[in-house]
Amino acid sequence: MTVFLVGAGPGDPGLLTVRAAQLIARADVILHDRLIPVEALAGARPEAEIVFVGKQGGGPQMPQAEIDRLLVAYGGAGKDVVRLKGGDPFVFGRGGEEALVCLEAGIPVEVVPGITAGIAAPAYAGIPVTHRDLASAVAFVTGHERPGAGAAPATAPPGPTPSSPAASPATAPPAGEDDGSALDWPALAAFPGTLVFYMGVRALDRIAARLIAGGRSRDEPVAVVERGTLPSQRTVSATLADVAERAAAAGVRAPAVTVVGAVAALREPLAWLERRPLHGRTVAVTRARPQASALAARLRELGASVVEAPAIRVCSLEAELPDLAGYDLVCVTSPNGAHELWGRLAASDRDVRALAGARIAAVGPGTARALADHGLRADVVPGRAVAESLVEALEDVPVRRALIVRAAEGRDVLPDALRARGAAVDVLAVYETLAEPLDAATARAAASADYVTFTSASSVSAFLAAAGPLDGPRLVSIGPATSAALRAAGLAPDLEADPHTPDGLLAAMLEDASAR
Repeated sequence: MTVFLVGAGPGDPGLLTVRAAQLIARADVILHDRLIPVEALAGARPEAEIVFVGKQGGGPQMPQAEIDRLLVAYGGAGKDVVRLKGGDPFVFGRGGEEALVCLEAGIPVEVVPGITAGIAAPAYAGIPVTHRDLASAVAFVTGHERPGAGAAPATAPPGPTPSSPAASPATAPPAGEDDGSALDWPALAAFPGTLVFYMGVRALDRIAARLIAGGRSRDEPVAVVERGTLPSQRTVSATLADVAERAAAAGVRAPAVTVVGAVAALREPLAWLERRPLHGRTVAVTRARPQASALAARLRELGASVVEAPAIRVCSLEAELPDLAGYDLVCVTSPNGAHELWGRLAASDRDVRALAGARIAAVGPGTARALADHGLRADVVPGRAVAESLVEALEDVPVRRALIVRAAEGRDVLPDALRARGAAVDVLAVYETLAEPLDAATARAAASADYVTFTSASSVSAFLAAAGPLDGPRLVSIGPATSAALRAAGLAPDLEADPHTPDGLLAAMLEDASAR
């Protein structure tokens, strides 16, 4: 039994450490905070118990005493417990307190550091917290101390809102006044470097007033980074004199960090996140979850906020692979079919040599790549990933006996065409696609996205059945068969990939986003 205090980083799932992912994958119990990436929890074992213990400033709270009780209860029961915390567990994360509670109960503790928001959020905003010419030191400061000893005690009124004027630094309590703060504000004001404030959005007026009263210049650059490292990240640039007013006017909300110092002025030339081609766009991915992850990862790298709305799931069928020696043509009509074919070869203690006497045809480049992943090179690959194009590509190929590896719901265009030529055709259905229910929140998020992507005809029908009619998102189709399914549902695809592959899908969206 061990309690692992694990930092999940500031939000971007790509910043989760390898060690953190390993522990999540083996944990018996995961107690997680509010701002944990969905992808991190998706790595847990199906039988793991996942418990939300999050807090939200000004919102719902799980008492710390209850979190401590759960840690001791689960850890004392002999389970491996991952206490998954945003950022780093020992940087304003109460990790030290929780570690002591466990040790006092005789429960071993290990700490896995995470990337803290005070470094990551400014970096994603183009702000280095240190710079040889501008700041040789950096201080991390809480903007929300404990009630009775903090910059924003629980009994204090909330800070300005977009509909109310910001408090003026000139009228706020002067730095050094005995207001119960445990921080030495004059020392912070004199600090020769960058100040990074965590959790201080509602106290920006008081923070600025104290720093100015302590001698910090009213014109010193400030940047408030909201939802740092996420696709929805945004940054408000200001000075100490007007940061509270500007942040309130922009409606900045937690989570956010505030950077005070000369380095904040570097944001404009160094900002890189907002320059990614799909920044600010939301894309819904409707394909089955195992296949969606790679496409979702590419979209996030391009700056998009991704809604994973898997409308279908792929289920293997009980279908025995026949003796392949008698076939002179084996056709594979999808990447899923390619993986299923290889799995059946391996399960029957065969490999690529079993296909030595046959030509291999793939319905398109994506299927050909899936075959190549298993060491199978397709001899025939049409440019357009539809059955009609494969029929044309096979016109001059002599076929005596063919095996078609496909989904149970596949169209009969290819087998009918080959039989019309006099070939004996066997169809082997190795998988089926089933509709996957979507929860209401996911359906709403997908319906309000900028783009909704469809990679098969089955994903069209299943998604529309789960999410209802679409009116607003631009509809992106991977190819003609998928576009036909959209038109049959009364919808016109706005974009169609060319080539008909996930790469073609991305290229179509990039071109459209650039034009718009």
